[in-house]
Amino acid sequence: MDFWPEFLASSWGKEFVAGGFGGIAGIVSGYPLDTIRIRQQSSNIFGGSSSSAFSVLRNAIAKEGPASLYRGMGAPLASVTFQNAAVFQTYAVLSRVFDKSVSPKDPPSYKGVALGGVGTGALQSIILSPVELIKIRLQLRRGANHLTEPQKGPVMVAKNIWRKEGLTGIYRGLGITVIRDAPAHGIYFWTYEYVREQLHPGCRKSGQESLTTMLTAGGLAGVTSWISCYPFDVVKTRLQAQTPDSLKYNGIVDCLRKSIKEEGHAVLWRGLGTAVARAFVVNGAVFAAYEITLRLLFSNGNIQMQETI
Repeated sequence: MDFWPEFLASSWGKEFVAGGFGGIAGIVSGYPLDTIRIRQQSSNIFGGSSSSAFSVLRNAIAKEGPASLYRGMGAPLASVTFQNAAVFQTYAVLSRVFDKSVSPKDPPSYKGVALGGVGTGALQSIILSPVELIKIRLQLRRGANHLTEPQKGPVMVAKNIWRKEGLTGIYRGLGITVIRDAPAHGIYFWTYEYVREQLHPGCRKSGQESLTTMLTAGGLAGVTSWISCYPFDVVKTRLQAQTPDSLKYNGIVDCLRKSIKEEGHAVLWRGLGTAVARAFVVNGAVFAAYEITLRLLFSNGNIQMQETI
């Protein structure tokens, strides 16, 4: 009965809560751009025409209304509090585990940060892969002729996938999700810690950087990690967009080979501009919300932060 109050009062509990608020901020701030990115990546699979961000946006609003840009947001929003909280908590633990030479009073080493991020990315894929599968199916439901799921929301889509494809269907794309997220998270956390320290020397230990530093470091971390893993994300989208009635690829290598053969190497970078724009906005919001919430919790509401420049 006393577990949750005690947990939330602990340092781990506070980091868990802060991670949850960071995740919510990221989803809300960047979801329309995420929908555009997904449709760009899969534009030629199901007979789409132009793959430019503006064309995708214009067609979506004209044919389906502005609400189509938020279709499928319920799935990640429902899980993001736990998922993002678990990501930040796992990272906090692993960044220490991978380099025990650093004193607990000092911030984790850059080595621990990078390796902790890689481990975090691999582990969180277990939660993220089914969520993104459902999200992608909903985002593409009316954007492609072959994806005509009659379900209205994430729960019904999940039930339909389970009924038709079982556990294998729910975890379609898990392998490529791990390949995408493990190294990308290492780069993600390392970039954030490095940039914030360069912009505000000593802040990793004092925790007193400005909001501008948080937003900039978080934004650049998101951009760097997305650029590093983007071709894998394109492959993941195409694999997870498939249904039993529209199977085109027989795995990661087959998807990569056929995509390049049919559409050229440029297909692996389709939608990158949208992804980078979204990454800067979303991850700036994620880290800013995480850091500010964490400081509010640890200081009992009395936050101390340098003035924004």
